[in-house]
Amino acid sequence: MTKPQDKLRGWAAARRAILSGLRFTSLRLRLVVVFGLVALTAAVSASGIAYWLNREAVLTRTQDAVLRDFQQEMQNRAGTLPAHPTQDELQHTAGQMAASSQRFSVLLVAEDASGRTVVGNSGALDTFSLADVPESLRTAVGREQSITSSNKYPYHLYWQRIIDGDEPYLVAGTKVIGGGPAGYMLKSLEPEEKDLNSLAWSLGIATGLALIGSALLAQAAATTVLKPVHRLGIAARRLGEGKLDTRLRVSGTDELADLARTFNHTAEALETRVADMSARDEASRRFVADMSHELRTPLTAITAVTEILEEELDAETGSIDPMIEPAVKLVVSETRRLNSLVENLMEVTRFDAGTARLVLDYVDIADQITACIDARAWLDAVELDAERGIMSRLDPRRLDVILANLIGNALKHGGSPVRVSVRVSDADAADADLLIEVQDHGPGIPEDVLPHVFDRFYKASASRPRSEGSGLGLSIALENAHIHGGEITAANSPKGGAVFTLRLPRDASALTETPAEPNGANANGEGA
Repeated sequence: MTKPQDKLRGWAAARRAILSGLRFTSLRLRLVVVFGLVALTAAVSASGIAYWLNREAVLTRTQDAVLRDFQQEMQNRAGTLPAHPTQDELQHTAGQMAASSQRFSVLLVAEDASGRTVVGNSGALDTFSLADVPESLRTAVGREQSITSSNKYPYHLYWQRIIDGDEPYLVAGTKVIGGGPAGYMLKSLEPEEKDLNSLAWSLGIATGLALIGSALLAQAAATTVLKPVHRLGIAARRLGEGKLDTRLRVSGTDELADLARTFNHTAEALETRVADMSARDEASRRFVADMSHELRTPLTAITAVTEILEEELDAETGSIDPMIEPAVKLVVSETRRLNSLVENLMEVTRFDAGTARLVLDYVDIADQITACIDARAWLDAVELDAERGIMSRLDPRRLDVILANLIGNALKHGGSPVRVSVRVSDADAADADLLIEVQDHGPGIPEDVLPHVFDRFYKASASRPRSEGSGLGLSIALENAHIHGGEITAANSPKGGAVFTLRLPRDASALTETPAEPNGANANGEGA
């Protein structure tokens, strides 16, 4: 059963997801919102000003007409009444005054001959009485003012707008000069209020339409502006993917057109530069490959001669002059080193040209490592910790190259015994990796050298540029691991010595299988 706390947390998570989706991360959304806010502000301001101006105009026009008519009726009809009229005379006169074109209600107040206050109304509104007239208005109407040069009349017309039962009214009052009755007028402003409400509704609808129109215009403007930006983004991605012939269609003379032209000029310059660099790189690779092939022919003959010389040195009754024996040994050693360098250069050229391919086969890793060690007479110097039966689908020749370089490098620079251990990252997982660790018992790798151990021709000691290795062995081993989809890492063991870890997928069959190239990589261990 779902707990209320779980429901609350779920609702909060959904709310956060919705709010995160509404963030102003889209330029199109921001343009629409900005256009809408501008249009809304302009429409509301214009509608408010228009409503206020029309309201004042309508009310002022109605008010002026009513007050002018009431004042005229007071002069023409109430002014003819006697000083002390009766209630019937007031009632009759009020009815006549209310019959004017403005149709307002009239209330007349006076004193009869006995000094009693009498009131007469038009009868149009039975409820209209002195109680409906604001006290301040009655006081102002009954106050007699002094006659001055700027004030020629003792009594004036006063008016006030009131709300009675949610209905607006105009109340006005004045007094007949010379002791006549006081008159009050009540005029309903409901028709004007309805007209103003209709105007407000019309302005509100116009504001809504303006907001919708601004959103549509913003959408159209955003589409017009963002379409070139979208095309530019696609072109930039294609350019980043290596499609250097990507160009934008330029139209117009605005800033976006200038941006498209700049992009095209940049892409053209980049294509030219990359083509030039590719041509130089291709020429360099071709030169190295051609040089390596050309060197192989004389090296074959030289190698044959050095082998004969070496056999003569090894013979018990050699005919080599003892004086030239060191020179012969040097020639034999350097010839082998040159032959190894040429083979490694050819292999590096294949990797750079992208022509290196895998020839996959199922192999027992323990048997493969044993064969590699036995072929190089390293059995006494290497300890193997690997269970038989760990099968992997990979290229046996390239694995042999990797192992030969790693173990040979450990024996040269780390010292024996070298320990080789094999394990599987996760035996139960279908995508488990094969891990082969090669550990020596030497001083380890200096921290400043670790980032460069796989660099080509890198020598840990600058004072020994002519070491036995070519400086290509570990880089070739790394390339062979990469072509399998694996990796090699170097580190120092806490117990001392360097540790090289080879990680390979158990099955590299996802990679393309092609026949092996005729000239294999150097299988001898190459030092860093």
